[in-house]
Amino acid sequence: MTPRHPHDLPARPTAAARATLLAGTIRALAVGAALGGVLFGAAAPATAAAPGAVAPPAAVRAAEPGTVTVTGSGRAAAAPDLAVISVAVEAGRKTAKEAMGAQNTASKALVAALHAQGVADRDIRTENLSLTPVYTQTAGGESKVTGYQAGQIFSVKVRDIDRTGQVIGAANDATGDAGRVNGVVFDVSDPTALRATAREAAHRDAHDKAAQHAELSGRRLGRLVSLTEGESVRPAQGAAPAASADGGASVPLAPGEIEEHVTVTAVYELL
Repeated sequence: MTPRHPHDLPARPTAAARATLLAGTIRALAVGAALGGVLFGAAAPATAAAPGAVAPPAAVRAAEPGTVTVTGSGRAAAAPDLAVISVAVEAGRKTAKEAMGAQNTASKALVAALHAQGVADRDIRTENLSLTPVYTQTAGGESKVTGYQAGQIFSVKVRDIDRTGQVIGAANDATGDAGRVNGVVFDVSDPTALRATAREAAHRDAHDKAAQHAELSGRRLGRLVSLTEGESVRPAQGAAPAASADGGASVPLAPGEIEEHVTVTAVYELL
């Protein structure tokens, strides 16, 4: 291996050159540190503001919508297709056994007459059965049992309401003096459609009221927030007066119409 000549080796920097190089490096580091401080200082305010961001002024915030609460009412009416007759039989005798026997005989005659009029067993129901002692006050002021009163009350559905009067007449004829017709109430066998019509009317009524309130307030009607329906109410139907045992073969009746009432409570937004 050929030795290198001393002139081929790189010359070592002088002390002055080394000092100049060191000073340049120190200045470069100082400038970098200063720039880094500026950059970090500019980012600090944004970082500090993030956790506690200031809310926008009230003027630019959208106002929350108000609400209005209204009650809507709906009504629907239809002709009845069902009659419910309350028929009672009663018998008074000296003993309880005799009273119950007479009541049983009258009840069987009533049920047979109802069957003859086309009333099905499912439409005949016993509402009440009773046997009570009859007391008489003696001259000495004491109460003494002198007999027994037996009775039974039937609820009878007549699905062909045009025959209601004939059914009542037949019941009177079959039971004689032991029978009593307490009354008759007309109804609809399935109130679903009637109730749905009343509900639609109640909903429209609530919406119309809310729209009027919005207009009067200078606002616009917004979305429906909540809706609550009250219990459906059917006004009580008047019962026909009680018919006596000699009421005749057919009793004239006036079915009229059946009403269904529905109420709803609605909450709407006001924009």
